[in-house]
Order: sequence, then C-alpha cells, then structure tokens
Amino acid sequence: MAAPANGSNVVTADLHEPRRHYIPSIWGHFFLNHNPCTQSQYLAMTEMASIKKERVRKSILAAGSSSDLPMKMELIDTLQRTGVAYHFGKEIQDLLRGIHADDQGSSDDLRTTAARFYLLRTHGYHVSPDVFLKFRDDRGNFVSNDADSLLALYNASYLRTRGEEVLDDAIIFTNSRLQCMLEHLEPQLAEEVRCALKTPIFRRVKRVETRRYIPVYEKKATRDEDILELAKLDFNILQTIYCKELKTLTIWWKDLKSQTDLQFARDRIVEMHFWVLGVVYEPQHSYSRVILTKLNIFISLFDDFYDNYSTTEESNTFTAAMERWDEQAAEQLPAHLKALYINILNTTNDFEEELKRQKNKNAELVKELVIDVAKCYHAEVKWRDEHYVPTSVEEHLQISVGSSACMHIISLVLISMGNVTTKEVLEWALTYPKIVRCVCIIGRIGNDMVSHEREQKSEHVVSTVQTCTKEHRITVAEANAKLRVIIEEAWMDIVHERLHNNHQMVHKEKATDLARTMDFMFKREDAYTLASSLKETLTSLYVNYV
Repeated sequence: MAAPANGSNVVTADLHEPRRHYIPSIWGHFFLNHNPCTQSQYLAMTEMASIKKERVRKSILAAGSSSDLPMKMELIDTLQRTGVAYHFGKEIQDLLRGIHADDQGSSDDLRTTAARFYLLRTHGYHVSPDVFLKFRDDRGNFVSNDADSLLALYNASYLRTRGEEVLDDAIIFTNSRLQCMLEHLEPQLAEEVRCALKTPIFRRVKRVETRRYIPVYEKKATRDEDILELAKLDFNILQTIYCKELKTLTIWWKDLKSQTDLQFARDRIVEMHFWVLGVVYEPQHSYSRVILTKLNIFISLFDDFYDNYSTTEESNTFTAAMERWDEQAAEQLPAHLKALYINILNTTNDFEEELKRQKNKNAELVKELVIDVAKCYHAEVKWRDEHYVPTSVEEHLQISVGSSACMHIISLVLISMGNVTTKEVLEWALTYPKIVRCVCIIGRIGNDMVSHEREQKSEHVVSTVQTCTKEHRITVAEANAKLRVIIEEAWMDIVHERLHNNHQMVHKEKATDLARTMDFMFKREDAYTLASSLKETLTSLYVNYV
C-alpha cells in the first residue's frame, strides 16, 4: 500500500473530543519517588536470600532420597506457590522424574493420586486420567467427603484435555460438593476452596498467587522456615527491581506524552508492566520487561487508534508508514501521529540493536512483529467501516486472533529470552500453532465478553459476542455461555499441547503464562481499561512488602 503524496487528503479525527473516555491512571507519577528499600537494605536482603537458597537446596536434595511421596509433592507445590521454584529448576525436575518413575498413581488415597496427577501433568508428563476411576462408585459418582481430597481433585481436573470424561465429571462433582461444604470448613481451608472455585491453581498468575500464598503458608504448622524466609526475601527483592523498572517507564511515558498528542490513549503504564510481569517475572529479565512493556504500550495505542479514533484514511496512511519503517514516512502523517510514529521506530530499533549486541539471532524479527500488529488492527478497520458481521465466531476468529496481539507478545517474549529460543522455535510461534492460537482465543473472547456492553456506546468493530448472537439467534447472555465453552476448549487444547508438543516446556509455559494473565485481566471485567479494579492487586505486588 503506497502512502499519499502528501498529508493534505488525510481526514484527521478530532482527538480533542474522543469517542471514548478513559479514566486517567490512578498511579500518576507515584513510582518516580517510591523506593521500597534503601540500597543497603537491598544488598542485605540479597545476601540473606543466597544463604537461605542454599539451605532450601539441601532440603530438596535430601527429599530426593526419601520414599515419602506426599512429602515430595508438597515440597514441590510449596516451592511453586511461594514463588521460589525458579531457583531450583534442575532439583525439581529430578524430583519429578522420581515421582513419575515411582508409579504410586495406583494409591488408594485420592488426595495423593490427585496431587501426583496435577504436578506431573503441569510439568508435561503423561498420566492417564484412568487413575481416578477407582474412586467412583457403580453410578459413576466420586466417593469422598474429605474437603482436602476434593480440592486436590478439583485442581487436578483442570489439567484435562478433550474427551477425558472422568475429569469432566470430576469438575462438576467437586464444584458442587465443595460449594456445599464451604460454610462448614475451617477458615483457612474455606479460603483455599473459594480461591479454587474462582480460578483453579493451574490458571493463576504466578506472581499474584505468590503474593496471596506466602501469608497462607506462614500460618501452616508444617511450614519450612527456610522456604518461608526465602520466599519473603525473594518477593521483596523482586518487588524492588520491579519498582526501579516502573520508575524508568514512568519517565519514558512522561517524555512520550510531552512529545505526542495521546489523548486517545489509555494511560496504563503500571497495568501494562503487570501484564508483562505475568509472563516474565524472573529477575534476570529486567531489561526485557522494560522493553516489552514499552512495546506492549505501543500495541495498546494501536488498539485505541485503529479501533476507536482513526478514520479510514488515517488508518491507511499510518499502516503504510509502518510498512515503510522510515522516518521520512512521518511527513505523510497528521501532526498528532508524527511523534508517536518516530517514537515507535526509535524504541523498536534501539531494542533490536541491543539484542544484536547480545548476539541474539532473532533480533530482526522485533520490527516485523510490531509492523504485523499494526496490519492486524488495520484489517479490522474495513469491518468497522462496513459494519460487517461475520457469519460465525470461527470466521471472526480467523482475523481477530491476530488483533488480540497474543502471538506477537509471546514471540517478543521468546525473542527476549535470548539463546533459549532458536530460530526454529520463533518460526513455529509465528505460524499461530495450536497453543498460541488458543491463547489468542482466550484473550480475544475474554476481552470481548467483558467490554461488549461498553463498546456498544461507540462505533466499534463487531465483537465475537455480537457475532455469536447473530450466528445462533440468541441473547447476549446465551452467547456468553457458548463463548465460555470455547474458552474452556481452548484451555483443554493448551494442556494437550503441553503434553504432546515436542517444543521445550519453557516456551510452552510462557504461552500458558500469557493465557493466565489474559484470564486474570478479563475474568470479571475489563481490568486493563477499568484500572481501579486492579489497584488492590498492584498495591500488593509493587508497594506492600510481605
């Protein structure tokens, strides 16, 4: 697509009277001055954490020689949920191999069987759901009144794939039984049940679960003091790192806004950092988090611009400029887009150069991904202008999975991980393989469901909700029920890909982490747009120490 000879034929939208009003950021410039600790306190924490880490490592190695299966599984579960498992990847894998080889799936204890099934499937080991058949009576009902066992079965059942009827039945049964038992449980167990009924463990954002679970673990009589202390130190160390990143991002955002007319943009620096944090939280990825947050902010700006504020002419011109990727193309753009365009080019080019200095073999794909995001949003403009309604949800998803930007985010994350990601892995991710497509579906449909009512107030590309109502001639509520089934099927396919796809689990885990973050952001409402709904979560992650 060629750019116009000059900007005189471009019809400029009136950005001073935006079609949609976004609530300003609740954080403002808070992180410019927020320092969780002094430098000396930070160094003292890191020194103590190193000592605790070695003590915990010795405990894990000692557990490897034990025959106590429940103890090993509880140890792994604790390390994962307190957020320190990433320090002990090799040791945990050694434990898991032993658990897999020690076939106690035939145990007569439901809780042990469920915990083993959950842990092994989470880490990509094949375990048959038939291990649960022995716990059913002649009518197919599960025989247990133990809340801990039912909770373990409930969480395990969400590691199901399509056609595993015993796990489908287990979800229905445990959900019903646990709901009935809630008011009779002791407070701590009741809270664990409530959290599971809201979101099973496998689908939770790791950092959010860590912040929630550390105080829970602290109350356990069986807690390991070294793990508890390491978890607290590690959380506070990472929080300090995150706050430094947010200071850098806040300065960058202030500068960008001073150069650019961004009245059409959602001011969501902290929320977008959290979005990235849900996928790459480890301390060694600090630089990547800053750059990925910037790139994701550009993606959000594309969303706002193309979907709500661009005319057809502006959309055409801006997309053509993106494809040219040349500062001179900015001369063809309306004034309010020039500085934004230049900033996108400079930020992306700087990231590419930094990756090249790090000998990253996938650096040049960053620019291609940013351009492709713009093209995906541009593809929807025609739908918007023609008020086109796809004939089916499947037809809708053929285009709209791209504008979810999940493939692009996953690919950018994989690139930022350096030598862990080969060229072959990137080529795989770029083709929307099943696991990536499923993440896109979860993000696209989840977003559409919670934003449907608000977006009807302005001219907007038709959503999957509208498409579903037209396709089946049903109400919005009925359409949402059908769409939730599609989301559940996508989760089942993610599990299937984790078990059967030959790529490394680290790559599949990052895709799953984005699905978890999407689920969290869009579970009840559009938490990204309605940022006040995230205030408590973000305060606990970035402001309050454990």
